[in-house]
Amino acid sequence: MKKNILSAEERIRYSRHLILPEIGHERQMKLKNSSVLMIGAGGLGCPVLQYLTAAGVGKIGIIDNDKVDFTNLQRQIIYTTEDIGKYKAEVAQQRLSIQNPFVDFEVILKRFSSDNALELVEKYDLIIDGSDNFETRYLLNDACVIKNKPFIYGSIYKFEGQVSVFNYKDGPTYRCLFPEPPNEGEMPNCSEIGVIGILPGVIGSLQANEAIKVLAEIGEPLNGKLLSIDLLNNQFFSFDFEKVPEQCDITELDIDYSLACALPEVEDNIHLAPDKIATVLDHLDQWNLIDVRDEYEFEADNIGGVNIPIYELEDEFDQIDPDKPTLVICQVGLRSLQAVQLIKNHYPDIKIYHFEKGLDEALQYLS
Repeated sequence: MKKNILSAEERIRYSRHLILPEIGHERQMKLKNSSVLMIGAGGLGCPVLQYLTAAGVGKIGIIDNDKVDFTNLQRQIIYTTEDIGKYKAEVAQQRLSIQNPFVDFEVILKRFSSDNALELVEKYDLIIDGSDNFETRYLLNDACVIKNKPFIYGSIYKFEGQVSVFNYKDGPTYRCLFPEPPNEGEMPNCSEIGVIGILPGVIGSLQANEAIKVLAEIGEPLNGKLLSIDLLNNQFFSFDFEKVPEQCDITELDIDYSLACALPEVEDNIHLAPDKIATVLDHLDQWNLIDVRDEYEFEADNIGGVNIPIYELEDEFDQIDPDKPTLVICQVGLRSLQAVQLIKNHYPDIKIYHFEKGLDEALQYLS
């Protein structure tokens, strides 16, 4: 049921909006009567949720089934050390409800999937992408096309980020700009590329700004435009792109959503227990020890062996003796798992292992 007035407390709370000619009471009421679904409560989700809550968006859904981890605290600014192990969506809802009691929240402790995408998207006026993988992003795009809902796109990579508005007023969609997901292995692993902690705050704030413009119907949203930012060099640029009708002809979720960040399927017996690392290092002449991290990571901290970054591996197979057992290592076990598959494809009979949780865990057994 739509509301027509702001309470006395709300008029004070939103006073800096109300005195803006572009917003005023009428458009603040549009925000109050609007609903937003936030896909993910991580790096992008935190600033988006905080600013839209402060702005007075009437209803906000938060879908995320992840729990707070120590590694999140560098950039996911809603959470504290005391929240480790708790569901992000629940913690966010608790904090945001204190921030603005006039906002209603729906917490969904599930993964955004083809089983729930259409039902969820249909319930909200606007969807905001805070995901970190291509599977979710293409699924979200297609669900929004089917249900004719706009969504605010944001992505981050190291020091760089992008923002756009898709499927807005019959405008271009995500697939008009990126027709197909990249093939597995073409993109750096989503869990290991790293990101400067400020970046999701900047990109998330811009996403929130675009959301307010769309909901309040003000300004010029990034419809058919991609804004790209490089914080390392302070470079901002944008370019236009057009709608591609054949990419918008989606009527059902029957597409194979490729996972560019998916882990390769390998045998269960390739995981080497981390307490065996000392044995390998004591007999290193009998092993191939391959560290597939970037050179700067290897120089900063390593346990020996040969450094071959994952993206150079296919050109360096001659450095690996197929007659020796091979141990592949990276920081947290994801790049090494991909490397295992590449090496086995080249040397099918090689005995090969990796640390499931990477160097971080292995070092605990060497200290």
